[in-house]
Amino acid sequence: MPFRFFETLVDPVAPPGRPAARLGGVPVPEEPPPRTLIGFYRHFIGQARGLFAALFFAGLLVALVDAAIPTMIGTLVSLLSTHAPDRLWDEAWPVLLGMAAIVLLGRPLALLLQNLITQQGINANVTSMIRWQSHWHVIRQGLPFFQEDFAGRIANRVMQAGPALRESVVQVVNAVWYILVYGTAALLLLADADWRLALPIAAWFLLYATLLRFIVPRMRDRSREASAQRSALTGRIVDSYTNVQTVKLFARARQEDEFAREGVLALTEAFRRQMRLVTLNGFGLATLNAAMVTGTAAMAIWLWTQGEIGIGAVATALPMAWQIANISGWVAFNVTSIFESIGVVQEAMNSIAVPPTAPDPPGAVPLRVPRGEIRFEKVRFGYGREAGVLEGFDLRIRPGERVGLVGHSGAGKSTMVNLLLGFFRPEEGRITVDGQDIAGVTQESLRGAIGVVTQDTALLHRSIRDNIRYGRPEATEAEIEAASERAAAAGFIRELRDWRGRDGYDAHVGERGVKLSGGQRQRVAIARVLLKDAPVLVLDEATSALDSEAEAAIQERLEELMAGKTVIAIAHRLSTLSRMDRLVVLERGRIAEEGTHAALLRHDGVYARLWRQQSGAFAPAAAAQ
Repeated sequence: MPFRFFETLVDPVAPPGRPAARLGGVPVPEEPPPRTLIGFYRHFIGQARGLFAALFFAGLLVALVDAAIPTMIGTLVSLLSTHAPDRLWDEAWPVLLGMAAIVLLGRPLALLLQNLITQQGINANVTSMIRWQSHWHVIRQGLPFFQEDFAGRIANRVMQAGPALRESVVQVVNAVWYILVYGTAALLLLADADWRLALPIAAWFLLYATLLRFIVPRMRDRSREASAQRSALTGRIVDSYTNVQTVKLFARARQEDEFAREGVLALTEAFRRQMRLVTLNGFGLATLNAAMVTGTAAMAIWLWTQGEIGIGAVATALPMAWQIANISGWVAFNVTSIFESIGVVQEAMNSIAVPPTAPDPPGAVPLRVPRGEIRFEKVRFGYGREAGVLEGFDLRIRPGERVGLVGHSGAGKSTMVNLLLGFFRPEEGRITVDGQDIAGVTQESLRGAIGVVTQDTALLHRSIRDNIRYGRPEATEAEIEAASERAAAAGFIRELRDWRGRDGYDAHVGERGVKLSGGQRQRVAIARVLLKDAPVLVLDEATSALDSEAEAAIQERLEELMAGKTVIAIAHRLSTLSRMDRLVVLERGRIAEEGTHAALLRHDGVYARLWRQQSGAFAPAAAAQ
């Protein structure tokens, strides 16, 4: 069987710029799909248009063969009524053999071709191609894109778009051919016998078109609403599962029940509204079919009794009418499925057919960091609000300098780091690295030059080795272990064992690293950044989850890591910043003061006040003891 040939006609993971299909496909586009429904379909179907053209041809063959069967029944009845039994084979053997060949060879081969194209060529490959490209576009969206939606809903849209688009196209092709071929064949064949014989079927087509005109727009809208509610429910459930620790800590299972219950009820109501149309469509079609079969039979019998047509025409008309009734029921069922799939595609477009929220600018070039000097020049940023978080912010960080950022929550420390990483763009002013405006460089090269350990450390649900190697994919086993040693993580890693029996560096850490303690997660994150060895280092509360002993151990290693690098460190625990070359104190989006730890204490300003607040916090407890 030629399975492999059809299975390799489409490359499901073809990179942008290369054709995904070997049969008349266009190159995989880098831009996201259009936001119109037709454009969205064309975007993906066009990449495998040769395969879909072959499906269209195969569907025509199958429909023609099936449409010929009622005609063959009528021909066979005519032959039986006009030939003596002992002379039938001698006089009609070519016709009999021809009909047998169509049934025994033609139909199985036509169905085989259709199935090979559909099952082997389209179903798996095109579905995976759509999922792959949808993910490719979504993962390159800016950080705000993911912050404003449920991760579960986005993932559901990416996963469901492929099968929904594929099924709607395949079913439309099959339905169109069956309706066109059967309808045309029935009208022509019956009209050829007597034009009055075609009247019931012609009337049926007119009324069926009227029914579809009423049903289709409403089915489309209700299918889209049901799909939207399905994705919303998925988002709610995934949100609860992702934050299950919080649910357990606050004993809020009943509250999550209600949260999910509201989504289930909304989906149920939307699905009920959709099913009402399905039932109405089924009843209307069943009534039309009954009238068409009865009308065709009555007309055929009346014409035969009048001597206007022969028994062969009657034998053709009745199976033809019954076949059309059966096929129309199949098409009606598929119309429901088609519009349900179209609704899923329309809803998925809300996440997939979205222009990049933070694309590289035209003509962006890779960032080069020979020295590591960073400048913020009159930067203003306020997340779109009139009152900015940063206002006229100026700061120069010299190559190799270690700078600590100090200030109350909301002072602008994390905003400054997010701007440096390109997650947001300044509303005014600019940021440069070694004289290069980061607004004109590729984001991949910008973030590749900066190593970051964040306050909220989340690990991938993969092995410890994979999480550390994320810093540098080509790293060797020895380099991974060396980074773990430097991050004081090797000790606990050797003792890890997951529920599948994988241990050490092979052990998996759970979703977002939940199977590790906060301190263990941050040590793995530090090892990852150590392995990355970027020229600029950002430590955003890098040791906040560690106890004092572990922090002291890691601080010694961070001293080695920071050597020769430009460092920006954020910490609410000021003692961790006291060894920085310079401390920059932020207040209301501006620099209130800056200097060394000792100089700022002597200055007795904002920093000294913060220091006294922290160092004096334990005085009452000490006195009590």
